[in-house]
Amino acid sequence: MEKSKVYYTDLRTGNNNNLQQKLTRLIKKAGIADIDFEGKYAAIKIHFGEPGNLAFLRPNYAKTVVDIVKELGGKPFLTDCNTLYVGGRKNALDHIESAYVNGFSPFSTGCHILIGDGLKGTDDILVPVQGGEYVKEAKIGRAIMDADIFLTLTHFKGHEATGFGGTLKNIGMGCGSRAGKMEMHSAGKPYIDQETCVGCGACSRICAHSAAVVNDKKASIDHSKCVGCGRCIGVCPKDAVQAASDEANDILNCKIAEYSKAVVDGRPNFHISLVIDVSPNCDCHAENDLPIVPDVGMFASFDPVALDMACADAVNAQPVICGSVLDEHRHEHREEADHHDHFHMNHPDTNWKSCIAHAKKIGLGNDEYELIRVN
Repeated sequence: MEKSKVYYTDLRTGNNNNLQQKLTRLIKKAGIADIDFEGKYAAIKIHFGEPGNLAFLRPNYAKTVVDIVKELGGKPFLTDCNTLYVGGRKNALDHIESAYVNGFSPFSTGCHILIGDGLKGTDDILVPVQGGEYVKEAKIGRAIMDADIFLTLTHFKGHEATGFGGTLKNIGMGCGSRAGKMEMHSAGKPYIDQETCVGCGACSRICAHSAAVVNDKKASIDHSKCVGCGRCIGVCPKDAVQAASDEANDILNCKIAEYSKAVVDGRPNFHISLVIDVSPNCDCHAENDLPIVPDVGMFASFDPVALDMACADAVNAQPVICGSVLDEHRHEHREEADHHDHFHMNHPDTNWKSCIAHAKKIGLGNDEYELIRVN
């Protein structure tokens, strides 16, 4: 297989040469203009950041991508799907409000925000996964699949379950509806925390399969009837309904790869990843820790697998920031510190390579790449 091309630029700037201009040159050099945008809807998948987290990408970067899409005749919108867990982005109204709080608005980015899976995280469609071993039909947010062109703008960082959160994580997990996220994260079905439950019946009323019932002022879920749609999670006013996040990390990574393939198959797609503020955990946290390595640069490619591989290699080539959690782990596990896998050292129970390997296996992309520098 021929090596995929990944384009890269560093973060050095000077007079009349700012980061947005460098990002513009990178994206254009990487060939985004080869896509026919004229009159077409272009979804730009991004993470708006959980309120309280400050490591997410600034909206200025989103505006750069939006401006290029408009220049090429496209109709861009920023998008993400609602979260499975409880937080500031579990329904479309809270999600958009969180995006506004973090600086993403039509005024700052030049385009509108559409939450991909609708108001309550249930507006999805079933998308076949060609070659899928774990998922035959991915549950993807409808607005994302309605777009003619799919783009990603990713903040590359560490992740407590997948090793790192890169382009494939942004696509696969990020584009899954609440039911899709349930499928990726869980080998089982949701359950109800009996201490937190107040027996209001919201879960029972929303359940289309009569799986959630209330007895003696407490709800419970009949797993023989539950289909894992996750609607009960979204409506519970006390956050008593919990997802069974019990899937093995390697299988989680494989499912993310398969969901990613469902999203990009059959339509033009292009991907951008910024390796800056490389926090140890996901931007879904309501906080962010000290970065684990110095800022690296900006990357772009048509191949999401090669892009993730190039970003991972770039991070692993960096020195560890003194005082970071990665630095602490390195001192605790000196016998493993020479392996130069920052992600595994950061979260020893993860294996990021499983996602890359499975994505390559199912034909999503290539892990071999040619790195092309753009000044």
